Amino acid sequence: MKKWSIIIGFCILLTAAGCSKDMANRDVYEESGDTINVNNKREELYNEGGGQGVRKVSDNYGFVRHQKSPIQNDRGGTEHYSAIDREQVANIISQLSTDIPNVNDVATLVTDQEVLVSYSTNSKDRNHTADQVKRTAMSVVPRYYHVYVSDNANLMRDVENLANLDSTSKNARNLVNGLVKQMKKSPQGSRMSDSEDENGATKDDVMNSTNK
Repeated sequence: MKKWSIIIGFCILLTAAGCSKDMANRDVYEESGDTINVNNKREELYNEGGGQGVRKVSDNYGFVRHQKSPIQNDRGGTEHYSAIDREQVANIISQLSTDIPNVNDVATLVTDQEVLVSYSTNSKDRNHTADQVKRTAMSVVPRYYHVYVSDNANLMRDVENLANLDSTSKNARNLVNGLVKQMKKSPQGSRMSDSEDENGATKDDVMNSTNK
């Protein structure tokens, strides 16, 4: 009898452990769309409208793991592009850029596909400084973004004025393109790679923008 009691107790423990593991898996891996695995599910970090919680400095490491949806042609994974807080990204780029030697004032605009950074500097090597500012911005935004920089401090006001627009504003695209053209008169740094120009654009990107 004692032997059977031990066996029954052991089976109960195994069942409880299995249920606990199953619940943990359901908690970490969502059933619909892309799955996400984080080290600590804190709602304020994943609330797109939260903002303030993300801005707080933390000693914790950040870890997120995304997996593609197992459903073929499921485009749910592209939703994270719309979740980018462009103002917060612009703030990060401006702050990081002021850490660059000889860069004293930075104005940054983040659109749906470009980053425009105008800054004042007393650097003697304009191209090197432009390259540092550009690559700083590139390190913050998704890789499909193109980054344009200018050390013409007079353009800072133009960058600021475009902040009142959005991607649905009338003539917004023409105004952005016009400012980009002005900014490209300043040094843009070195090419990003063999297949990308100084601003991160490929030949296909240039052709597509020309055909629009």
